[in-house]
Amino acid sequence: MPYKRKELLELPVARAAYSDRTAWLMALATIRAETVSFEPISEELLKPNTSPGGQPFNLYDNRKDLGNQGTGDGAKFRGGGYIQLTGRANYQKYSQALGKDLINNLALANDPTIAGQLLATFLKDKERQIKEALVEHDLGTARRLVNGGSHGLDRFEDAFNRGNSLL
Repeated sequence: MPYKRKELLELPVARAAYSDRTAWLMALATIRAETVSFEPISEELLKPNTSPGGQPFNLYDNRKDLGNQGTGDGAKFRGGGYIQLTGRANYQKYSQALGKDLINNLALANDPTIAGQLLATFLKDKERQIKEALVEHDLGTARRLVNGGSHGLDRFEDAFNRGNSLL
C-alpha cells in the first residue's frame, strides 16, 4: 500500500542532513522514478540487466563498476529499495555507512526505514553534483547521477515539477 503524505514526510530521509526544498523534491522524485508505487522494491528483469535466454541479471554478473565478481552476483546484488541500490560494491559501501549488514541480509534494502536511510545517504553522497544540476534545472543530469542513465526520467521530471509547483 503506498505511503500517505504524512508518512512520506516521516521517512528517515526527513531526518537526514540533506533536507532543503530541492533535496526533498529530488528524494521524492527519485522514489517515484525508481519504484513507481512509493514502496521499496527489488529490481525487475529487464533488457538492460538480463541477456535473452540468460540467467536473471546475468548482465550485472561481471560488472567491475558495480564490484560484482562473477556468476550470481548480478541476481544477488540487483537493485533494491527506494534508490534501487545495485552491485556488491554499493551494498558493501552502504552497509558500512549505515552500520547494517546488507551483504548478508539483502532484504534489508527493502525495509522501508532502511530504504529511506539508503536513499538519504546515497543522495547526500552526491549532494553537490545534484544541486549543481538542479540549479541549472538540468533534471536529466540529476537523474543520471542516481540512475546512471535515463530510466524513469519521465516520471522523475513529472514528480519533481509537480512537487515544485505545489511547494
